[in-house]
Amino acid sequence: MMYGNWSPWMMLMPLLWIGLIALAVWAVIRLTHGRGAYYGPPMRHMHHTHRESPSEILDRRFANGEIDEETYLRMLDRLEGRGGAGP
Repeated sequence: MMYGNWSPWMMLMPLLWIGLIALAVWAVIRLTHGRGAYYGPPMRHMHHTHRESPSEILDRRFANGEIDEETYLRMLDRLEGRGGAGP
């Protein structure tokens, strides 16, 4: 009978395969992260996000049509310190 001939290596083989598969998955994720692949929120890059400046927000709102040209120019003057404290 072969049932009594178990070696310690035969018991470690499943652990070896699990480790190799986990290593391969980790390597693929590590190598493809940041190359267009999306695996959820980029937690390690969250503190490097770009915050829009007030003038960039104003430019975006004007480009999206949220404010008209008169309002844009008035607010831009205010941001640059050229405008009064008008309405």
